[in-house]
Amino acid sequence: MTDIGVMAPRDLAAGDFVGYVRRAEELGFAEVWLVEDCFFRGGFAQAGVALAATERIRVGIGIVPAVLRNPALTAMEAAALAQLFPGRLVLGVGHGMPGWMRQVGAYPASPLGALEEHLRTVRALLRGETVDDGRLSAVRLDLPVPVVPPVLAGVRGPKSLALSGREADGTVLAEPVTEEYLAVARGHIGAAAVADGHRVVAYNVAAVDEDPRVARDAVRPALAWIGEPDWAPHLAPLPFAAEFAALRARSADREAFARALPDAWVDRLAVVGTPGTARERIAALHAAGAGSVVLIPAGTDAPAALEALGAVC
Repeated sequence: MTDIGVMAPRDLAAGDFVGYVRRAEELGFAEVWLVEDCFFRGGFAQAGVALAATERIRVGIGIVPAVLRNPALTAMEAAALAQLFPGRLVLGVGHGMPGWMRQVGAYPASPLGALEEHLRTVRALLRGETVDDGRLSAVRLDLPVPVVPPVLAGVRGPKSLALSGREADGTVLAEPVTEEYLAVARGHIGAAAVADGHRVVAYNVAAVDEDPRVARDAVRPALAWIGEPDWAPHLAPLPFAAEFAALRARSADREAFARALPDAWVDRLAVVGTPGTARERIAALHAAGAGSVVLIPAGTDAPAALEALGAVC
């Protein structure tokens, strides 16, 4: 089986956060992933708390937008956590959502170039190298990093996936991740990177219940967004892509679209059903090339959803 991770919801109540990550570790999850969405909580602050509150679980930040920080600062923050908690940090870096980046005045002239520079610089600094590239002048971290954390690119477009293959240790794929989408993404990442151990982390909305209908009903609201244009790369490889687009076009809104999704599509677009069915789905994603499948708990009661998802570990 692949590693199984779980995401801490971005709107998780502050009083539930420590208990949530500790419980994820107790349930046997290999990883807990934290998001840095505007305008919720910062990724590094969350990761520091999660690492301090647990003993073995890996903590992934997925993702920090490259354009919000100078790469030297990103490297300093990652190095501090890697020094304090060796071998347990996974750092995800991406473009950031264009609307949010424009909102904060950080949208770059070349998103691809900005991400490439950030990945290359952060990885070099974490390896202990001196960076003198015109932007940074003879910058080097003063304290060594005992276990260099992997730096993954959170991307989805073909050019960005190819960049991830060249400049990152792995790739974080946003939900929904199917076997077909994994094959396309790995093709863009490149055979050389895949052969060299490039690790793909696959996010998927998830709910488990002994009654599959209950699980499907739980994930439908979380799938409402995937009919929007930004998610097109995820759906294009699927055999029902044209029907999917037609359903979204004739649906009055996202909520109506989610309610109308056929059960068979929901089963492909999420990790959903009984614990046994969910484990089979995770195994299929592993066989398709996912190094880690990260479950995004569906529903409004995050601690309860976490308990239910623990049945797949």
